Amino acid sequence: MPETPHAPGPDGDVPGLTACALCAGETLGVDDPLPGGQLARLRALAARGAARLTEVDCLDACERGDVVVARPTGASRRAGAGPVWFERLSGDADTAALEAWLRAGGPGGGALPSPLPERVIPRG
Repeated sequence: MPETPHAPGPDGDVPGLTACALCAGETLGVDDPLPGGQLARLRALAARGAARLTEVDCLDACERGDVVVARPTGASRRAGAGPVWFERLSGDADTAALEAWLRAGGPGGGALPSPLPERVIPRG
């Protein structure tokens, strides 16, 4: 699983991000104007230091398209935060909201900005 390098956040860590490489790009499909589509957006977000990106072949939620899991920083995990699963997370607006939230700490670091709450997959 390739993982991107990252710059530490305020607590010395950054949230993680796991993306399904097989379903990335399904939501916008051929209408996505960005070469490389959603996976390119997520890779750029990670390259800017907002998260550590891990690409996997399947998250076993194929019917939900563009599945992404935000993982808490170590400090947030120790404080009880868990991962947050998203479906149909695609396009510039969704990705910008995700990046802002991740930079604010991600899971356990604050409320989800719009439009992310409507993309959350209830788990457990």
